[in-house]
Amino acid sequence: MKEDFVMIQALVKRGVYQQDIATMLGVHPKTVRRALARDGAPTGPAKRGSLLDAYKPRVDALLQEGVWNAVVIWRELQGMGYPGEVSIIRDYIRPKRPLRTGRPTVRFETEPGEQLQSDWGQLWVPLGGVETPVHFSVNTLGYSRRFHFWCTDSEDAEHTYEGLIRSFEWFAGVPREVVVDNQKAAVLRHAPQQVHFHPRFLDLALHYGFRPWACRPGRARTKGKDERNVSYIKHHFFVRYRAFDNWAHLNQLAEQWLREDADQRVHGTVHEVVATRFAREAPALQPLHVQRFDTSYRETRQVSWDAFVDVRGNRYSVPAALAGQTVDVYLSLDGRLTIWAAGERVADHTLRPVSEGWVVVPGHHAHLWADTLHVERRPLAVYEEVGQWN
Repeated sequence: MKEDFVMIQALVKRGVYQQDIATMLGVHPKTVRRALARDGAPTGPAKRGSLLDAYKPRVDALLQEGVWNAVVIWRELQGMGYPGEVSIIRDYIRPKRPLRTGRPTVRFETEPGEQLQSDWGQLWVPLGGVETPVHFSVNTLGYSRRFHFWCTDSEDAEHTYEGLIRSFEWFAGVPREVVVDNQKAAVLRHAPQQVHFHPRFLDLALHYGFRPWACRPGRARTKGKDERNVSYIKHHFFVRYRAFDNWAHLNQLAEQWLREDADQRVHGTVHEVVATRFAREAPALQPLHVQRFDTSYRETRQVSWDAFVDVRGNRYSVPAALAGQTVDVYLSLDGRLTIWAAGERVADHTLRPVSEGWVVVPGHHAHLWADTLHVERRPLAVYEEVGQWN
C-alpha cells in the first residue's frame, strides 16, 4: 500500500535498517527491498485473518467502558467461544492504550527539522467592505515554533495542500514529518492499527519527502503547538488588522506581520526569540522539490458536439477535433483553466463569470465554421426536372 511505502521512505531517510522496517510493517525484508528498488508501494501477500476478528467489536466496547485488563477481556471472550490466547488480545489493545480517557498530556520537544503541525482556523472579517468568512491554514515547526499562515475562502483538500506548500516555501525547506488533524483532505479513516490517508495527500508527501502523521481521534492535543498559534493569530493579527481590501491585501499584511511581529517574539515555552531558534532549525530542513506540486482541482468533462466544455456554469472552447471526447480539466486556485487530452495540453483559459459569456479561442473552431459555410451548389436543371415530375 502507498501508506507503507511512505513509511518505508521516511524510515530509510532516518537511517533505520531495512530488517527493522520490515518488522515494524509486518512484512518480509524482501518486500521492503523490492519497494525501494521499484520506487513504489510494496506488494506483499495479504495478511491472514486473526482468531480475534469476530470478537473485536466486543473488545472495543469493553475498552470504551474503561476495561483495559487483557486477562479480564480474555475471560469474557472465552465465554463467547473465543478459542485464542490472551497474547492476541494484548497485541490488539496495545496500540490503543494511548486512547484511554483521562490520560495526562505530556509536552515533548522535537529535534530541529523533525516535525511540522498543521491546522485550520476560521473567523469573519470585513473583506472589501463585506463581512466574509476567512479560513486560515496554520503550519508550525515543532522545534523553533516558527509558523506561517495563509488566508483563503475554503478548507478543502486543494487549499489544504496549497497552505502546506506555501509554508514550505516560506520556511525554504520541508520537515521530515507533518502532523495533521483528521479532516478528509488528509485522512480518509482510522483502522484499528493503520491510518488510511487521502491518495493526493500521500502524493504530496512523496513529492516533498515528508512522512504524514495523523492525530488519534479525540486527541487533537497532539497538535497543541499549532492550535495555540491559531488562537494567537486570532487575538493578535486579527485584532491589530480588522479590515482588508481583498484576499491579496489580507495575505500581504499577514506575511508582513509574521516577519515583524511573530518571528521576533520571545516564545513563552522555549524562552528564546523565534527567529533566532529558527536559524538553528533551518539547516535541518529538507530542500524544496524543484517542481511545485500541482494543487489544481482535477475533473473530467465530455466535450460537446460544438466543441465546448462546461466548467462552473460557463462554457470554454477546445479544438474541434475533440468534439464528443472525454478530456481532463485542471482548475488552479487562482482561476487558470487548463484542458488536457491524451496527455497533451490542448487549451488554456481564465475562469470567467457566466455574465461575461462563453470563452472562445477562434482557432479552436476554424474547421467547424469552414464545414458550416461550405454549401453544395446544384445546377438549376435539377429543380426543373423535379418540377416536370410533379
